[in-house]
Amino acid sequence: MAISKLKSSTQTPKKSNPDAATRRRKALPRSAYSKEERIEMFRRFAVQRPEPKGELEHVNPFTLVVAVALSAQATDAGVNKATRALFKIADTPEKMLALGEDGVIAHIKTIGLYRNKAKNVIALCRMLTDQFGGEVPKTREELVMLPGVGRKTANVVMSMAFGVATMAVDTHVFRIANRIKLAPGKTPDDVEDNLMRVIPQPYLYHAHHWLILHGRYTCKARRPECERCVIADICKYPAKSNDIPAPLVELPPQVVGEVVAQDIEENAAR
Repeated sequence: MAISKLKSSTQTPKKSNPDAATRRRKALPRSAYSKEERIEMFRRFAVQRPEPKGELEHVNPFTLVVAVALSAQATDAGVNKATRALFKIADTPEKMLALGEDGVIAHIKTIGLYRNKAKNVIALCRMLTDQFGGEVPKTREELVMLPGVGRKTANVVMSMAFGVATMAVDTHVFRIANRIKLAPGKTPDDVEDNLMRVIPQPYLYHAHHWLILHGRYTCKARRPECERCVIADICKYPAKSNDIPAPLVELPPQVVGEVVAQDIEENAAR
């Protein structure tokens, strides 16, 4: 009997408990879409915009970090307007430090929370020069150490500057993921985890841009323009006004100036 018990205990080793992150992922709400529907959804987005791009102007990884940090609670159009002149004279951490906090304020005072943002920009530049040799780090763990840089900003930089497939969850992505039940979640982190799990791998790199642009130009906050939606037949938004997909054609190249009216509408709806 003792031998049989010993054999039994060795044949069925005790399982370790999953860590907190794994348990949280398992607890996330399921997508309302089948794998085939998700593949078709992103296939259509890819036909519409084969090479989607972020709409914040920048010239290198450093100016991208600054632009994304400045875009918190501000529009892309407003940030672009403020940073065009700034980045012409300060496109490195060293040049930005030489400009000083007052110099940064002079360029970005049209952006909300500009005093605090200028302080963060200077602190960010100081950390980059003191700890990272003036170079923007490539990992999320290091990026979020920078003043004014959170997880969303880090994900944007990793994707746009370093080609890493990440999911930056802004207000557009958060709204779309929940509204159409693609990847429901109560928090941006939940939505990020869910989207990373359900987006088909071949489409993952561009997915966050497709969702941002879909939310900005079609599935708007105030009134979704379902009649212009290429996934209207697939979409599971309960209140959609149309279920006939718009013609699937490649859209004209993105123009940053187009963002202005959309951002004004989005801000009014928040």
